[in-house]
Amino acid sequence: MMRPQYFINIILLALLATAAVVALLADVLWTTFLYNPWLNGTIGFVFLIGVAYAIGRIWRLRAELRWIEAFRTNAPGFSTAEQPRLLAPLATLLTEQERRGRSTLTTVSVRYLLDSVQSRLDEQRDNARYLTGLLIFLGLLGTFWGLLLTISAVAEVIAGLSVSVDTVATFSELQDGLAAPLSGMGIAFSSSLFGLAGSLVLGFLDLQANRAQNEFFDDLEEWLSSLTRLSGGPLALDGGDAGRAMPTYVQALLERSAESQEELVRILGESEATRRSTEAAVIRLGDHLERLTQQLTAERAQLDRFVACVAHMESVLKRQGSEGIVLDAASRAHLANLDASMQRLVDEATRGRAEAVESLRREIRLVTRTIALASGEPDPGH
Repeated sequence: MMRPQYFINIILLALLATAAVVALLADVLWTTFLYNPWLNGTIGFVFLIGVAYAIGRIWRLRAELRWIEAFRTNAPGFSTAEQPRLLAPLATLLTEQERRGRSTLTTVSVRYLLDSVQSRLDEQRDNARYLTGLLIFLGLLGTFWGLLLTISAVAEVIAGLSVSVDTVATFSELQDGLAAPLSGMGIAFSSSLFGLAGSLVLGFLDLQANRAQNEFFDDLEEWLSSLTRLSGGPLALDGGDAGRAMPTYVQALLERSAESQEELVRILGESEATRRSTEAAVIRLGDHLERLTQQLTAERAQLDRFVACVAHMESVLKRQGSEGIVLDAASRAHLANLDASMQRLVDEATRGRAEAVESLRREIRLVTRTIALASGEPDPGH
């Protein structure tokens, strides 16, 4: 990838060289500046704006490069939702591709992205060229203004000369009259000097900014080419059009068809995964139902034994009652323990059935939710 700092260093060296020249000619330049401080000050202000804009053009590329590098390396915390300014269309497209689960771009998409980035870079270059042209215009404006003042002053001097006086007086009057034309020439040449010199330096800075942007664009084009899914080469048409390339709209239509097929494959894959999940849930539900059936069968067998035991005890107690046999303390304690055990057995059977029913309900809800998601319906659990 390109290094913006390299071009910024070149600009800083150029500005240092310009500052050194200004320091060497400080007295002359200051005297020249004072011929028309307002116009020359405006030229200097526009020059500073141009310098800041040229550096800013290169500096803004750092954010774009960091975004590209983070996307390429999948840096921690990176998200395509954080869109850079220059690569906003690319970030939007990559976000859509990531949502669809794709990792490649079509040639039509890449062409559109490159054209979009190129138009934004051209807009910045137009602004820089306007600032350079504005410096030249201000310099020429001061030049013509100074020339107009010079011509007017020379005309006044010539009109004011008199041949009736002696030569010394005429020469003295000529000297006094030449002050205004010389002032006008100073305005003309000072504005031209600062305007042209500023445009020269600013043009060099604009050249470095253009080089940086061109290198950035080349690197971006190479990177996008690595993400591009190449379509088939130009197809030859039958008949008299043999050998002619396939029209662009047909190629775009074919690429769109390929995208639709990829989308269909993705949807089928998701449907297959959902089907397998539903099948697994149904199998788990069947296992739970089988375990529940076994548990209910075991509980039924226990209850049958319990009923048989109760019936036997009832017959024994009736026989003892008919024979007048009184139960001793040990028998009564044994009956009490038996009654408590029977109550625990009933409680455990009830609790086991409740747990089995609740587990069955959970499995049924899971299967229902899975089937609803597979059919695209809202989740019935929410």
